[in-house]
Amino acid sequence: MAAESPPSLAHMVYFTLKDDSDAAQNLLVEACKKYLDNHAGTLHFSAGCRAVAYQRPVNNTQFHVALHLVFDSEAAHDTYQTSPRHQEFIAENRDNWAQVQVFDSLI
Repeated sequence: MAAESPPSLAHMVYFTLKDDSDAAQNLLVEACKKYLDNHAGTLHFSAGCRAVAYQRPVNNTQFHVALHLVFDSEAAHDTYQTSPRHQEFIAENRDNWAQVQVFDSLI
């Protein structure tokens, strides 16, 4: 019987912006692509604007940009958190953040 591999870590981040213009939202998506893609241990990366057409009672509409990362391990996630590229992303973009919500789960 093969040993079970450790779980991956899903890191979902939802940004609410002070300047919520389409241009500002697109700039943040592009910054995500520039700084947060292609980190060691990344199994999945995506970033995009909220799908405003979805207005069901269960939809959270209190964010503008979503970032989705899945790491192959908690260690890969932890290394990402302290990486220079991640820190540069934060420094360059945080002034326009009204709120950031992070949802991490083991999958």
